[in-house]
Amino acid sequence: MHFGRIPFKRPIISVLSALMAVPTVVIGLLVFSVISRSGPLGELNLLFTPGAIIIGQVFLVLPVLTSLVYSGLSRMDPRFHETLITLGARRGDVLKASIIEARFIIISAVLAGFGRVVGEVGVSMMLGGNIRWYTRTMTTSIALETSKGQFELGISLGLILLAIALGINIITHSLVKNDV
Repeated sequence: MHFGRIPFKRPIISVLSALMAVPTVVIGLLVFSVISRSGPLGELNLLFTPGAIIIGQVFLVLPVLTSLVYSGLSRMDPRFHETLITLGARRGDVLKASIIEARFIIISAVLAGFGRVVGEVGVSMMLGGNIRWYTRTMTTSIALETSKGQFELGISLGLILLAIALGINIITHSLVKNDV
């Protein structure tokens, strides 16, 4: 959207920004209605599978990624693109150079998206069904164990999930820091 002239760009960006705040259970409900047996994609038998969780997570993170990357790209110096074109860069070269120039923006957006999906319960619970050894995730396990009164296990799983999330962020930031 940043590189091309598309109709209704501003309303699309506004809708994507608004979709970042949609609760996970609402996304789960919408995807559920599409992939349930009576839904338009019911014949694919996706409900209560890992694939259903992935589909829900994609719809959950897509507005975050697109909005943040677009916002970051729109703040790039417009002379950057003009300079590349003046120097004879083709459209693909401009795109490649822009992605390299915006790598920190893209990495930040990916980490924000990761943060949105790593701790969510609604999509996983509704679309995966929390089936043991098949669609149970760390977050649904934490919710389940806590609801059963197993607070120690819930806290332990929460600490493991926190360590994984922090580890991924620390590793990513150290790689980016070395690239500066």
